[in-house]
Amino acid sequence: MNAEKTYKEQNFVSAVVYLHNDEQRAVPFLRMLDGHFAARFAHYEIVAVDDRCTDGTVAAVKEWAKALAQPLTIVHMSLYQGVEGAMNAGLDCAIGDYVYEFDCPEAPWPEPFIEKAYDAALHGSDIVSVCPTVQRGSSKLFYALFNANSHSAYALRTDAFRLVSRRAVNRVHAVSEKLPYRKAAYAASGLKMETLPYTGKAPCRGEGRFGLAVDSLALYTDAGYKFSVGLTGAMLVLALAELVYTLAIYFGGRPIEGWTTMMFVLTVGFFGVFAVLAIVCKYLSLILALTFKKQTSLVEGIEKIQK
Repeated sequence: MNAEKTYKEQNFVSAVVYLHNDEQRAVPFLRMLDGHFAARFAHYEIVAVDDRCTDGTVAAVKEWAKALAQPLTIVHMSLYQGVEGAMNAGLDCAIGDYVYEFDCPEAPWPEPFIEKAYDAALHGSDIVSVCPTVQRGSSKLFYALFNANSHSAYALRTDAFRLVSRRAVNRVHAVSEKLPYRKAAYAASGLKMETLPYTGKAPCRGEGRFGLAVDSLALYTDAGYKFSVGLTGAMLVLALAELVYTLAIYFGGRPIEGWTTMMFVLTVGFFGVFAVLAIVCKYLSLILALTFKKQTSLVEGIEKIQK
């Protein structure tokens, strides 16, 4: 056996895997990751984040991990917190020079992309996203809106998993203590980002994606500001049109009933006022959470499983 085949990378690599009631998928997925890492890296760790699983996921993972040569870290969340909160807790525990982020224990992508992502990182990319060519209609709409209103040098799209360098992790945490949307934070970090497409669909996603989409649009884009300005302009046009209509009726000498016009103005006016107030309240709630809420996630305990 030649030296090229026996050589293993010396960089320490971490894999953070999100788990929530994935009893049937967790162990096969973790076994696949462990096989790839053991063949490529001399030093690695797998961090499984238990987002308050209520089935046999944790028990199955513990039983499988007893036979591993490398210890497995399980981060137990105190309560269900969703993908972003749980993954941030897992990232806090990961110590690797490069960190893989798997938001779902499912692999619709070809397995060699694990190595391809690492190779791309070695060539200077601090963030490497492995993305499917097929996207859902709602995802296309969201990313089109996000990319049109963000100030990032890189366009976002649906991804299956990503690999980030330690420098990228440190950079985004230096900018903000809380990361409501890691993908957008990485893209806005200013570091080099690369996309590796594969033919297929994205893996499953957890619930709460709509709320995450709203938060990310408010934090990382100026879509809310543009919408409020556009709504204000539309209200101004309607007010001017109503004024012209009123003057035309007055100087034309034609009787008017008034009720329809008044109700129309009041209805449209109140709609615009409440829409702007809703946007303002959303921004205020996010500012309050980001400024005063220092505890980003609630961890019940950390457990290492080994022989």
